[in-house]
Amino acid sequence: MDKIPCAVIGVGYLGRFHAQKYAQLPQAQLVAVVDANAAAREAVAQEVAAEPLADYHSLLGKVQAVSVVTPTAAHFGIAKDFLEAGAHVLVEKPITQTPDQARELIRLAKQHGRVLQVGHLERFNAAIVGAGPHLKAPRFIECHRLAPYKERGTDVSVVLDLMIHDIDIVQTIVGSPIESIDAIGTPVFSEDIDIANARIRFANGCVANATASRVSMKTERKMRVFEDEAYLSMDLQQKILTVIRKKPGGVVAGQLPVSIEEQSFEQGDALKAEIESFLECIRTGSRPVVSGEAGLAALTTAIQITAQVKRRTV
Repeated sequence: MDKIPCAVIGVGYLGRFHAQKYAQLPQAQLVAVVDANAAAREAVAQEVAAEPLADYHSLLGKVQAVSVVTPTAAHFGIAKDFLEAGAHVLVEKPITQTPDQARELIRLAKQHGRVLQVGHLERFNAAIVGAGPHLKAPRFIECHRLAPYKERGTDVSVVLDLMIHDIDIVQTIVGSPIESIDAIGTPVFSEDIDIANARIRFANGCVANATASRVSMKTERKMRVFEDEAYLSMDLQQKILTVIRKKPGGVVAGQLPVSIEEQSFEQGDALKAEIESFLECIRTGSRPVVSGEAGLAALTTAIQITAQVKRRTV
């Protein structure tokens, strides 16, 4: 099996992990790591035995696949250059700064017959994957994504940094157009929105309530899905799925009218699974788990939520 020549553009906190995964995978050949920060690129390059580069342009036409793990503002230009040069692109979330930029990347990927995958990592979370077969027709979804404050990620609002994960999952689960959004939030420690809540109503009647905070005392990533006669609870941090269903037929007095099934999953390696899936799509031509279109949909909703919050905080 021929190895796919790859590179990682941006090897800060998350990019370093991308580089590690490519270096570990037998189907990939990590050619280079790129970062403007000399100390970062040299350290990661030594760790994964790849060439350290300050600029990515010399790689155009020389690698078949890249991960773009830079600040969001640089996503579009870098991804565009590699798609036009014939490379497959895995771009971290959010896909771009604007929907128009995302549409252009989608167009280029189609034009050149290349894979464009977006790094919504939670799609590869074992609890989310395990919940898939149990999800039928959600009526109400509740999401909580809380984290302590860190400087990293504050180049965008908490909606684009954290809530966008749940937006992507919810829109995928519901599969219906959004009818209305009611959102509120505020800055706390940064210049941008640090805590936000959005109530999203879909055309099929489902309602999702999502809360995201990067100023919390604890870390929490939980999602609850309510359906007719069933309730699913997903702890995305602990990888626990609980399915509670109404028992069919009569119930003996004194017994709960429900069955409870709890599954605990191995912590696993969602990033490795994401990159393996990306490489498999390159080999087989299959559609990515998180396509450019899915990244665009999540970005569009996140921007709408952000705009509404900012209008209310002025």
